Amino acid sequence: MKTYGIIGYPLSHSFSKQFFTDKFELEKIEDVRYEVHPLQSLGDFDELLNKHSTLCGLNVTIPHKVDIMKYLDWVSVEAKEIGAVNCIRIAKESPVTAALTGELGIEGKNFMLEGFNTDAYGFEKSLKPLLNSSHERAMILGDGGAAKAVKFVLNKLNIPYITVVRTATPGRILYQDLTAEQVDSHKLIINTTPVGTSPDVDACPPIPYHYIGQEHLLYDLIYNPPVTKFLKNGIDRGAAIKNGYEMLVLQAEKSWEIWNSKALHP
Repeated sequence: MKTYGIIGYPLSHSFSKQFFTDKFELEKIEDVRYEVHPLQSLGDFDELLNKHSTLCGLNVTIPHKVDIMKYLDWVSVEAKEIGAVNCIRIAKESPVTAALTGELGIEGKNFMLEGFNTDAYGFEKSLKPLLNSSHERAMILGDGGAAKAVKFVLNKLNIPYITVVRTATPGRILYQDLTAEQVDSHKLIINTTPVGTSPDVDACPPIPYHYIGQEHLLYDLIYNPPVTKFLKNGIDRGAAIKNGYEMLVLQAEKSWEIWNSKALHP
């Protein structure tokens, strides 16, 4: 039996497990299983791999998307540029491409860990149909691993952006320093933080929502609840909204494609 799973912490509500369990049943994919592996520390990562010898792939979520990279034998060009990995393919043989570049697996292992980022794919595919001429500039709320994929996509789409954070950081803007002009001129606002995730449904990023109007698009990477307080504040002011559910579905399907690929993914 082939097994797949997700690592992160906490993992009390895993979209991925339900998604893949339903997928396997609906598509009649047999002899496969998807499990949740709460991993508070990546120091336990090797033990997890040794304990679950049938693992063929892993999704990676908060807080390990960045630090997991140093545990991998090979990382895709895109994931390197993004600086975060959310999908690991556990290859039983070292691919020819990796051999040619000299990026072989660790000596003594009978498998190779390949890192990819499917968040960028999911975000781009779900965002592009919503864009119009008003969305010339973006505002990113938060600067963690998820924000890295968002920045990669915005750069690819030639959409300049500013990043808003809670703690003073060079090149970033503090929430309390946001101006009316900045909110008005950045009509695509993307929440990459977990603020507002169930059960903390009454929380939202502290931006001045009264400056948001009908030309704005508010995109929340959170999918539970479907309409966060961040999105509700946008609805109340006539803005378009989008939650993170479609992005999650797209990135999950891309992970499945990667795990079942015979060669390295482009």
